[in-house]
Amino acid sequence: MNPRLNKFKKKNLIYSASLGVLLLFLSSLIPPLRTPLLDIFKLPLNLLNFTRHEIAGIIFYHQHMSQNEKLRRENDLLKQKLIALNEVYLENERLNKFLSLKQKSSYRVIAAKVIGRPADSWSSVIIIDKGTYHGIKRGFVAINYLGLVGRVIETTFLTSKIMLINDPNLSVSAIVERSRQEGLVSGTLGSYLMMKYLPKEADVKISDVIVTSGLTYVYPKGLLIGTVVDINEEFSRLTRYCLIKPAVHLSNIEEVLIIIP
Repeated sequence: MNPRLNKFKKKNLIYSASLGVLLLFLSSLIPPLRTPLLDIFKLPLNLLNFTRHEIAGIIFYHQHMSQNEKLRRENDLLKQKLIALNEVYLENERLNKFLSLKQKSSYRVIAAKVIGRPADSWSSVIIIDKGTYHGIKRGFVAINYLGLVGRVIETTFLTSKIMLINDPNLSVSAIVERSRQEGLVSGTLGSYLMMKYLPKEADVKISDVIVTSGLTYVYPKGLLIGTVVDINEEFSRLTRYCLIKPAVHLSNIEEVLIIIP
């Protein structure tokens, strides 16, 4: 930079500052000059204050944005930990119920985990992590702490396939727990089961509990199947049937017990 120009700017700055100080001094000595002089200085002071406020706002905005991003990441991490802890809690709760059922059961049972569902029969078959190596055979019955799950239809050395009770190919002899009325429960591939071959005068009501009768081979007597939600007549009007809501949530089974006859 030109030394002369720099020197000239410094002199102007000094003169301006000196003039400002002199005017402020005069305003203190001569009261009539105070208001006009304050008006003169008000605009640059307001401009300076506005500039300072805007600069501070920009600085604090970036600081707050950085802090908010950090808090968001921490919040997401805490949510993930909470979900993981809740999953562990739910699993422990299920396993405790399974352990209690296994200890109280009068049958010999093998505990197994569900590891998959075949793509060609997603809603009616599950695959478990136990097979012939563990003593499981075709035809064995599967239950959980809620009730009847289904029946083993295929085994390998380390895995087995279980047909769920909502499959139309699976049927089991059952009774109405209250009235002891017998019928045959079959799957429908839907959300409900169907209890068929009930006489017109059959004593069955909405909310009745349906359990296995023990007449079908390998199905122990008294396993909970579900509850009656609807009652209708067959087309022939000679017999009746009822719809049953399964006791087991068939779409989210995670563990089963295989009954050893």
